[in-house]
Amino acid sequence: MIIKRRRLDGELEATTVLRERGPAKMKMSCGALYLPKDEEDKPLGEDAHFICAEKQTIGVADGVGGWAKKGVDAGEYARQLMKNAEIASQKESNGDVQLKRVLGTAFLNTKAQGSPTACIVTLKQDYYLHAIYVGDSGVMIFRDKKFVYKSPIQRRCFNCPGQLGNSNKSDKPCSAIEIKVGVVPGDIIVLGTDGLLNNMFPAEIEDVIKKTTLEEGVNPEKLALTIADLALYNSFDRFFYSPYARAARKAGKEHRGGKIDDITVIVAHIFPYDVIKKTTLEEGVNPEKLALTIADLALYNSFDRFFYSPYTRAARKAGKEHRGGKIDDITVIVAHILPYV
Repeated sequence: MIIKRRRLDGELEATTVLRERGPAKMKMSCGALYLPKDEEDKPLGEDAHFICAEKQTIGVADGVGGWAKKGVDAGEYARQLMKNAEIASQKESNGDVQLKRVLGTAFLNTKAQGSPTACIVTLKQDYYLHAIYVGDSGVMIFRDKKFVYKSPIQRRCFNCPGQLGNSNKSDKPCSAIEIKVGVVPGDIIVLGTDGLLNNMFPAEIEDVIKKTTLEEGVNPEKLALTIADLALYNSFDRFFYSPYARAARKAGKEHRGGKIDDITVIVAHIFPYDVIKKTTLEEGVNPEKLALTIADLALYNSFDRFFYSPYTRAARKAGKEHRGGKIDDITVIVAHILPYV
């Protein structure tokens, strides 16, 4: 089920769009890429993001560039907000991260000047992807390599998105839009700032997913890199009829080509992690197939730099620093015990 929620004249409007339900418990495997604009006075750019694999929560923020006229680096606010959101997420219950509380806590703990757009997403074990956002950072969902959903943009007017901040004119967390979207194993989530969304149509991202996953399956890091690179290419194309150019035309403005900006892309791949239940559901216990499936998933996890693995957990308990899986030889033997007659 997709439920879109937005505030209209102070009241919350909820619309049911699609009904869908997943068959098993799920996890997200994530990869990200950030391409800041080439500006000497702002080498870090104005975007920020975080991936909290342990809590299955990700987020992006984009500092609003208009603050530069006042000598304020809005990227500092975005970076603080995302860091505080990650810290707040880590304090939430596994599988039940409360995004309104996360955003509210992050907002209260961010003291920098400026204002960013922001979007935070979490995968809960209710078969829904939950998101909360302010402004034009957003999330898209692709199923069976086809585009199925994009979060609506929250904007005051053209090129003036909603934005969190401490000034009187900025929005507060109570203005944020909350959505939840039914997801299934295999879905690909693309989360991005407007540097992505202003320069790529969903159909273009769909084509990238089809081509990139054709031979080697879903690699979130490689997908994020490919998508971000194409968004960057489009942003410099003066003849490209971009999403930003289309929005400008609808607003009666004149703009040609892409929009040069910081670009942040997070790609998440949703997969089932209850391997035994899923594999034996229809055809009973097949030890060879089970061993193959378990080994494949272990291999996948070993290369995931954002996976909160058993090895990472053991390292943390020992006071050591480790992130992601552990690349190693993998051997799996599955035995099924039967009654002997």
